Amino acid sequence: MNAKTHWEKIYTTKAADRVSWYRPHLDTSIALIERARNDRSASIIDVGGGESTLVDDLLARGFQAVTVLDVSQAAIEVTKKRLARLADRVRWLTADIRQVQLGPAAYDVWHDRAVFHFLTAPEERAAYVRQAARSVKAGGHIIVGAFGPEGPTKCSGLDVVRYNAESLHDEFGARFRLVESSTELHETPFGTTQQFLYCYCRVEAK
Repeated sequence: MNAKTHWEKIYTTKAADRVSWYRPHLDTSIALIERARNDRSASIIDVGGGESTLVDDLLARGFQAVTVLDVSQAAIEVTKKRLARLADRVRWLTADIRQVQLGPAAYDVWHDRAVFHFLTAPEERAAYVRQAARSVKAGGHIIVGAFGPEGPTKCSGLDVVRYNAESLHDEFGARFRLVESSTELHETPFGTTQQFLYCYCRVEAK
């Protein structure tokens, strides 16, 4: 089963608030995005943002140039329906982040919570990093939330990779200057906890 088929099945069989990564509000992500660019005209992409409420909160805060990318069209349709008329203010991309062609220097802020840790093959991670390096402006920021050292080893039936700050930053390389990292214990809708690691990086000029 390929990635698109897998995630379409997940999002067509489970409610948005019944998946392990669900949070009503991504407070850590919002704080880091606002720290990266408080300018409401900043161009932001949420990678794997499908059913996430991050887009709702960004629009509520006045951000005007938000892109949501997800491999699952079903997930995107759920969020469009939730946003109703506000959905027209968002750019929606149904695509695999490893393969999509994003515009060069298109974004000020790249956000990903819970995609990168599913990339278990080195070539998949390299493709992801190439996308980020190409499409985020010099001086822009990348925020990646992945499972930490004490996080789960599988999620949604798939193997994942766990990271500490050093190993996650090493995947991106020196051009992505690590500004800070932090861990967060996420309580799932099922009453269990998952450790997430957030790395917040600035993209340096080539």
